[in-house]
Amino acid sequence: MAPARCARYNRFMFQPFDPRRDEPRWRRFRPIPVRLLVPNVITLLALCAGLTAIRLAVEDRLDLALAAIAFAVVLDAVDGRVARLIKGTSRFGAELDSLADFVNFGVAPAIILYFWELHEFKSAGWIAAMIFAICAALRLARFNVAIDDPNKPAWAANFFVGMPAPAGAITVLLPIYLYFLGLPRLTLITFIYTLAIAALMVSRLPVFSGKKSGRRVRPDMVLPIFVAVVLFVALLISYPWHVLTASTLAYLASLPFGWLSYRRLERADAAAEAAAAAPTPPVAPGPASIAAPLAPPAPEAPDDDRPARLN
Repeated sequence: MAPARCARYNRFMFQPFDPRRDEPRWRRFRPIPVRLLVPNVITLLALCAGLTAIRLAVEDRLDLALAAIAFAVVLDAVDGRVARLIKGTSRFGAELDSLADFVNFGVAPAIILYFWELHEFKSAGWIAAMIFAICAALRLARFNVAIDDPNKPAWAANFFVGMPAPAGAITVLLPIYLYFLGLPRLTLITFIYTLAIAALMVSRLPVFSGKKSGRRVRPDMVLPIFVAVVLFVALLISYPWHVLTASTLAYLASLPFGWLSYRRLERADAAAEAAAAAPTPPVAPGPASIAAPLAPPAPEAPDDDRPARLN
């Protein structure tokens, strides 16, 4: 018998029996629940919107490109909440969401700004666009690493570290919103503003996340919330540039309040830890403590089957 055939014969003789070896390959994999697919489909739709925004920016259809970015932001806010609601979270979905966020909120806004105005600075404008995209990638990578931090206090879940990528994408496009409102193009200000938003994304600035708030709504607030959401969507469709400009300015104005709230909670947490770690001062013996051993012993608990704390 040839050596190769002998080796193959010995391998199959001494290998543990696998009952699935004779089954078709497609039957060896377990079926995947549909609830795990739904969030990933939403993420892929958001990725399609981001890629479409890049194409529209190249074709100089900026209004549709900005609408695609806004649609991607809405889908990004939905997919995570849907995954947690239907218990469809997975490691694959988390990685796919990070890659889609880099394209939608890092690459697409940078290309839109470059083809709109930054190309006037030639290589410097392209460098500013690249810096924004790279800062978005670094922001997402730091967010993925910070999730597994076991030393993070519970209240820190209410804050992001640095401006999140979706908010950075909406905020960095503010010069285009102002241009559609009739303001002139200011290339230098757009250049500096893009770098400033990129710096906020990779900074250590605490920013409100809103993930822990609004999980339950009082019954008397259900209808007003419905009316507010419908009103906001109607205004966004009818006056998109006014609503986007006002929302961006309001968000930028809220950043200092997030920092102040984080510092207040951090000081309170540090004070609580210091109080817990402080040694307890010894109690000086007084008349009551001296006379205590002379007191008659307490009567014994009755001998029954009940616990001592119930006797």
